[in-house]
Formats: sequence, C-alpha cells, structure tokens
Amino acid sequence: MRACFVTGTDTEIGKTLVSSALLHLLSQSGARTLGIKPIASGAEEIEGRLHNEDVDALARHSRLKPDPETLTPYLFKPAAAPHILAEQAGIELDPALIQKSVQAAAEQADYTIVEGVGGFMLPLGQGRTGADLAQALQLPVVLVIGLRLGALNHALLTVQAIRASGLPLLGWVANHIAPEMSYAQENLQTLHDYLPGPCLGVIPRLEATTLDERIQQAAQYLRTPWEDRE
Repeated sequence: MRACFVTGTDTEIGKTLVSSALLHLLSQSGARTLGIKPIASGAEEIEGRLHNEDVDALARHSRLKPDPETLTPYLFKPAAAPHILAEQAGIELDPALIQKSVQAAAEQADYTIVEGVGGFMLPLGQGRTGADLAQALQLPVVLVIGLRLGALNHALLTVQAIRASGLPLLGWVANHIAPEMSYAQENLQTLHDYLPGPCLGVIPRLEATTLDERIQQAAQYLRTPWEDRE
C-alpha cells in the first residue's frame, strides 16, 4: 500500500481538489483507492447524518467505501477551527486514535491519500499541531500551494516545518486560486528554484461550476507522486 499526507499552505487553497484529483487519476488504473480526511469542520445534517463537502468528495472519488465514521472520527457541524470545537465538545483531537483509524481503513487499499485540516501547523489543541498528526501517521507529504500574494513566504515556511517534522516531501502542487495575480509565472519559477521535491502539477483557474467537474479538470494537470517510482 502506498500513501501520502496532503497538506497546504493555508485553508481553502485546494487540498480537497488535489487529493480527489489524485484519487481520480489512480482509480482510472483500476487501483483500490481510498481518500481519508480524519478531521473536518463545516457540515450539514442530511437524513440524520452529518455530511462535509470535502469528506464526501474524497469518498466519491475513492474506489473503496468504508464506514464514514471510520474515515472521519472528528467531524464538527460548525465551520470553525477544529481545536476550538473539540474543546467546546469536551473531547481531544488524538493523533494516535487517528493513526489507528487510518491504518485499519487503509488495509485493503493500494493507494491511500490522507488529507489534513487547514495548514500544516494548524493548532489541534493540547499543544499539538497538524505536524503532530502527520508525524503520527508517518506518511510522506504532498504540499498544495495556493498561488496568491504571499504564497512564496507561506510555501517556504511550510516546507521548513515539514523538514523539521522529519517527514519526506513527496512533491508539491501549485494551485491558481487568485482571480488575478501579478507576476504569476515569476512566482511559480521562484517556487521551482527554492522548493525541494518534484512539482506534481500546476492547476490553472478552473471555471467548472461543480466540485466534481473541477476535480476531473484538475486531474488533467497532475501526475501522481508515485508515477516515476512504478
């Protein structure tokens, strides 16, 4: 089983888009794929069950369909920082519990993609951050960079944090999220010059109206982290 941890330079920069697009690519080969988002906030109740858009997108583009509660042990209805919601609920976001949940769910998968929450250093409470979750999972990292003003600093700081965690960087993806960005190509070249690891793709601004259409479009601009390792 091959697996990776997808993180980002911030929230709302395309982690789910990239994670689902990678699952889409891998599933086309007939591989048993599984997308997992252990922590998610912002959900609506449908037929007695909480649904989160990111979690549901990963499930739709995975070939394996385990129980949703196994894939997302921490799912909160409000759209807010998970550690705040966990404290209000009187629970602890436990990386060890997530590691056991991910390991059990991924046993039958050829490829597993675990999507983090927020940016790599997002607080999880109890003094922990997203880096502690990544370390508990012991998975190589794919970094999604939202191309907008400030992206260079955010990308370099995040890579520094990934290196400090002791985890390998499998590669990075640049995602054009700003409607207009001055010197976009120059910023992209700077990322190539400064970042280790291969660039797995550059996603342009996507105009499709639905998330699934954007995921399929994004897949056309990506290659998987394992493409050169097969």
